[in-house]
Amino acid sequence: MNENEIITTENRYLANVFSKKPVVFTHGKGALLWDINGKEYVDCGSSYGVAALGHCHSRIVEAIRAQAEQLITLHSCYYNDKRAEFIEKLVKITPKGLDKAFLSNSGAESVECAMKLVRKATGKTEIIALMGGYHGKTMGAVSATWDKKYREPFMPLVPDIKHVSPENPAKLSEAISEKTAAVIMEPIRGEGGIRMLPDGYLQEAREICNRKGVLLIFDEVQSSFGRTGKNFACQNWDVTPDIMCLAKPFAGGLPIGITVAREDLMSAFKMGEHTTTFSGSPMVCAAGCAAIDTLVEEKLADKAASNGRYFKTQLEELAQKHRMIKEIRGLGLMLGMELRLDVHGILLKTLKKGVLVVDAGRTVVRILPPLVITKPQIDRAITALDEVLGEEANERASSTVPN
Repeated sequence: MNENEIITTENRYLANVFSKKPVVFTHGKGALLWDINGKEYVDCGSSYGVAALGHCHSRIVEAIRAQAEQLITLHSCYYNDKRAEFIEKLVKITPKGLDKAFLSNSGAESVECAMKLVRKATGKTEIIALMGGYHGKTMGAVSATWDKKYREPFMPLVPDIKHVSPENPAKLSEAISEKTAAVIMEPIRGEGGIRMLPDGYLQEAREICNRKGVLLIFDEVQSSFGRTGKNFACQNWDVTPDIMCLAKPFAGGLPIGITVAREDLMSAFKMGEHTTTFSGSPMVCAAGCAAIDTLVEEKLADKAASNGRYFKTQLEELAQKHRMIKEIRGLGLMLGMELRLDVHGILLKTLKKGVLVVDAGRTVVRILPPLVITKPQIDRAITALDEVLGEEANERASSTVPN
């Protein structure tokens, strides 16, 4: 099929739920993508953080190829060598005490598991989430998500979930009641605009939960796997949750969700209470083993910290030049550029210049490049953003000039 045929076919047969961009990508390598016409792009979105190792990393490709010749799928009612290897590698890098995992297929599923687990383990029903937080679009996960555009079309949602302001830990403490099972939060709110919590918030949240006997869940679906300069974002503040939700990059681009918890908590689930058909498939686990090995051996968290500082400094220089930039924020290679205008047009114009960035709400350009991105590729992204912002400013200035 040619480009127009591909676009027409997807529009005709796929549910119209994705904000499509007018480009057809056919292959990628590292931090680069190529469209059907052979044009090269620097990918600073990495499929909303999935392609942390870049596209078609050689170790992932080889792991998938080798496993495909052995065994692709196997239900978790049977034991499997690759599943055992993956779980062992995972537990070796997770914060101490988080040593029992449930494997699923997506970030939303990892959150669903956590929500069910805290209710089962505590016998309590209430879950407290943060305003501005995002946890997925399944019924449980969307109930914990703040933005009304995701929630309101599907009311009534899961009951006994309430949201509190993230600006003051005292609000969290006041919200906890006798029926509160857990608090769930992102260490850095991704979809909510790459927003950092106030200094000391995570430490105080941990202390509050300890004091009140409430479980603490960190949703690290987007902020883990080295993206912030540490394997897990919570390690930047030396805070360990009781349960952590993971997904996106942990299988090198294949679908995965992981809920990791203390063993005493995970044992609250009894046989058959929470399972899924594709949990821990050999193919995904083989890719996951290669992904974790690559993360550790190539010291990608350290590279994310270094390149993240460089990228952020370049963005801050743009902010000095372009008045439409309101703020630059983030950590490592999880960065946000908030503008004083809707970013949709900026995304499309940047795409035309050969750079992919994504949004995080209406006014924030979200930058989640592969951890293997190079400084020359970062420079290409900065140049494209600089040109687009300059063109946007000129267009706005000319439109306000009277005839």
